[in-house]
Amino acid sequence: MKKILLKINAWLHLWLGLVSGIVVVILSITGCALVFEEEIKYSWLYSASPDSSEQTELLPPSVVYQKIKAEHPEKELESFWYYGHGKPIKIGINHGDTLMYVNPYNAQIIAEVDHEDFFHFMDEGHRHLWLPTDIGRQVTGWGTLMFFVITLSGLILWWPKRWNKRMVKQSFTINWKTKWKRINYDLHNVLGFYSLIIALVMAFTAMMMSFPWLRKTVVDLAGGYPRSPRNKTEEILKPETNANTLNAFAIADSIFYKVRHEIASVNKDAVIIHIPEEDEEVIYACTDMIDGSWRDLRFNRYTLELMPNNPKPMSEAKGGEWVSRANFGLHTGYIGGLTTKIIYFLASLICATLPITGFYVWWYKRKKKPTTAKRLKKPQLA
Repeated sequence: MKKILLKINAWLHLWLGLVSGIVVVILSITGCALVFEEEIKYSWLYSASPDSSEQTELLPPSVVYQKIKAEHPEKELESFWYYGHGKPIKIGINHGDTLMYVNPYNAQIIAEVDHEDFFHFMDEGHRHLWLPTDIGRQVTGWGTLMFFVITLSGLILWWPKRWNKRMVKQSFTINWKTKWKRINYDLHNVLGFYSLIIALVMAFTAMMMSFPWLRKTVVDLAGGYPRSPRNKTEEILKPETNANTLNAFAIADSIFYKVRHEIASVNKDAVIIHIPEEDEEVIYACTDMIDGSWRDLRFNRYTLELMPNNPKPMSEAKGGEWVSRANFGLHTGYIGGLTTKIIYFLASLICATLPITGFYVWWYKRKKKPTTAKRLKKPQLA
C-alpha cells in the first residue's frame, strides 16, 4: 500500500507540475517584481522632501487640491493617498488614465505617469495572466491550487529514505562539482525544500483570495468575525437645513486631521482621503496602513463621526478577523517589513525555477536509454 501511495504521489507531482508549470513561472516572476514596489516608487523614484527644515507639516487635501487646480484646471482630482513623511502623495484623477505624484510639503508635482506603468502591468499578470479577468482569475486560482498540492507532494519525494550522513548531505546541499544533470536535480530538490514553508504560505493565501468558499471556511475555523448587531444609528439623517453643513474640502480636511490625530494607531501620517461628491453621505478613509494590513473607515458626512461597526485597530483584531485582514501581508511578505520582503523575493525566485528544473529532471529520465548489455549466464554444471 505504501508503494502504491508513493507512486500516486510521484504521478501527481509530475503531471500537475507539467500542467501548471507556465502559470507558476509567471506568477512567481511577477510576484518578484511586485515585492519592492513601495520601496522603488515611494522611497526612490518619487521621493519628496520639504523646502526647509522648518517645513515639516503635511499639507491638507484642500490646499493640495487648490494648488494643483490652479495649474491644471482641467483635471478632476479624486483621491489623495498620503504615504507619510518623505514620500509623495499619490493622487487619482477622475476619468483619467494617469496618476499624479505630489510633494506633500509644497504641492509641487513630482511626476505624472500613466496608470498602466510597469508595476501595473506586472500586477495584471500576477492577478489574471493578462487574460480577461473572469478567465484569468480562474486559471491563476486553480494553478495555485495545483502548486500547493505539488509542494506538499514534493516534500514527500524529498524526504530521505534514511537519515544517515550521506543522505542528509544530499538532501540539504547542492553538489556543484558533479555533472549538470545532477546539479539540476539538486537545484530542484534542495532549493524546493528551502523555499517550502514560504511557498506554502504564498500559495494558500493566494487560494484564499481566489476562492471565497475557502476564505470563509478558514475565517470561520479561526473564530469568525465579531458580530455587532445593526441598529438605527446606521441610518444617515440628513439635516433639515444646509446652513451648518461643511463643503467637500472642509470635510476632507477635517477627516484628514481626525484620522491622523484621533483615530490612527500606527503609521499615522499614511492615510487615504477622498474629496466627497455632493450626494455622498458616507465618506471613506483608510488608515493604519502597515505591514500589508489596513483599516477602512466610514464617516457620517454631516456629523463627521465614525459609522458603527468600523473595524478596530489590527492590534485588537482576533481570530478570523485577524486572519482575514493579515492575509494580504502574509501573501506578499509585507507582514514583517523589509526582512520578510527579502525572504519572499528569494522564495518566489526559487519557485519560478522549480517548474523549469523539474521539467528537465523529467526530460532527462524520459530520454534515458535502457541498458542493452546483459550479464552472461554462468555455465550449468552437468
